[in-house]
Amino acid sequence: MELRIFFASQSRAGDVLYKHNQITTPKKQFFMCGFRKKKIGTVCCSNNPDNNGFSLSESELLSSKVVYSVAPAMGHNKESHPECNARVPAITGALEKMRLTSEFRSLEVVELQKFRSAKIDDIASVHERVYVSGLEKAMDQASEQGLIFLDGSGPTYATSTTFKESLLAAGAGISLVDTVVAASKVRKDPPVGFALIRPPGHHAVPAGPMGFCVFGNVAIAARYAQRAHGLKRVFIIDFDVHHGNGTNDAFYDDPDIFFLSTHQDGSYPGTGKINQIGSGNGEGSTLNLPLPGGSGDRAMRSVFDEVIVPSAQRFKPDIILVSAGYDAHVLDPLANLQFTTGTYYMLASNIQQLATELCGGRCVFFLEGGYNLTSLSNSVADSFRAFLGEPSMAAEFDNPAFLYEEPSKKVKEAILKVKHIHSL
Repeated sequence: MELRIFFASQSRAGDVLYKHNQITTPKKQFFMCGFRKKKIGTVCCSNNPDNNGFSLSESELLSSKVVYSVAPAMGHNKESHPECNARVPAITGALEKMRLTSEFRSLEVVELQKFRSAKIDDIASVHERVYVSGLEKAMDQASEQGLIFLDGSGPTYATSTTFKESLLAAGAGISLVDTVVAASKVRKDPPVGFALIRPPGHHAVPAGPMGFCVFGNVAIAARYAQRAHGLKRVFIIDFDVHHGNGTNDAFYDDPDIFFLSTHQDGSYPGTGKINQIGSGNGEGSTLNLPLPGGSGDRAMRSVFDEVIVPSAQRFKPDIILVSAGYDAHVLDPLANLQFTTGTYYMLASNIQQLATELCGGRCVFFLEGGYNLTSLSNSVADSFRAFLGEPSMAAEFDNPAFLYEEPSKKVKEAILKVKHIHSL
């Protein structure tokens, strides 16, 4: 059944805190996922309106290199759906197996144990209130039927917990912004933040959900960084294989938020054309670079050096936010690029360095796509290694036999065209 109408509601969600407990890697490692009833965390209410969302000790604030939050949305799940509740546990299980958690890394890697959910006002900074209130009311229908589909959203589903867990996902990202900003005030090299969250967000448009996404987590965090911390200029990098049309639409006329998306040309949702550069005062602050199918590591290295770096240097951001989609991996089932684990290590390392050079190291990554659980978890783990300044383990995970010749001529043409359009 499709939910075609969102009804208005005046109710307001309270603050929520999430505490993550240890979990194990799911046995099923690919994108078809079943419902998992395992309870991996507890949720409780916060009565402190002044809770700023971060809970690091002084030593953690001064010493950490990576701070991450976990909001796996275990109740938001559909059997055999690519965007299922096994995704985040696969990542956290890999981090534990590869000794990349605080249990093994002392103060270097810190999990943000408690954080508030996003408030309705946080969500409404990006999304229309009628959508937010309507989705909240639709939870009654989802509770009765077990699962509903949201109209025109391609295919985005909802269960009885979707609204609450989507607020929690957005809040996990907001709390990392708080944490990274707090650390940047006491040290020159703050930790990189990584929100291991779902549902993802970059397809969710201001008026509603789309493409597995419910609320625009990165867009909400961008507005929050401006409002709560005075970080006026926000640079958003989206390297998901699909165009982040929701983020694109939210800031299309905003000169203070630069949105840069690399994505597979012609892939879902068919937006993100190279000549879509923003409008009005925001003209030039949107950069879309569709890459031909088959683009891989060499293509992204060139894109980073020739497009991302000069764009960021010219924009002079106060913070960098990243829509980190891992579905451009050669093993991912939903697209046709050929990134490797090594590609993601390179992106993580270089983006961290860019943030260090341009905005005091303030940088937060947000999980978006990635539907082969093995390549997803290995690639996120290698991103953590990049943040820690440790060698990549990509050679142990990547099989060159899966790779084929990149369309180098087409990639070069696309880069030259976007550089001409944006005078880079």
